[in-house]
Amino acid sequence: MQPKTHLVAPLGRFLLSLIFVASAAGKLADWNGTLKMLVDKDLPSPEMLLSIAVALEIIGGLMVILGFFARWGAVALLMFIVPASVLMHNFWAADPSVSQMQMINFMKNVSITGGLLVLVAFGSGPFSLDSLLRRKSVGPA
Repeated sequence: MQPKTHLVAPLGRFLLSLIFVASAAGKLADWNGTLKMLVDKDLPSPEMLLSIAVALEIIGGLMVILGFFARWGAVALLMFIVPASVLMHNFWAADPSVSQMQMINFMKNVSITGGLLVLVAFGSGPFSLDSLLRRKSVGPA
C-alpha cells in the first residue's frame, strides 16, 4: 500500500515553517528587545537587518506552508537561517555558561537547514499550490 505522501508533505511543510512564522511574530511583538539583541551583537544596520529577517521569515514561511513557489520560499528561509545561525548562535565564541545552549540552537538550525534543502531539491509535493498551478498550466488530462 502506498503511503499517503500527499497528506504528509503539507504537514511537513507546515511544521518546517512554523518556527519561522512564530519567530517573526515574536520579533514583531518585541521589536525593541530583538533590536537590542542585534545591537548587543554589534551588527551593522541592526534595524535594517531585523526588517529583512522578519520579511524573509514571514514571506518564506508562508510560501513553504502554502506550497506556493515553495522552493523559492525555502531559499528565502535559507537566506535567513544560515547567517542567523553563524551570527546569533556562535557557540564557539560564546561565554562557557551559554555555549552549550548556543550549540544546541546552532545544531537545531543545521537540522532545519537540511529540511529546507530537501524542499529545494524535491519541491512542495502533490498537495500544494505549486502542484495546482502546474496542473492548470498543463490543462486537463
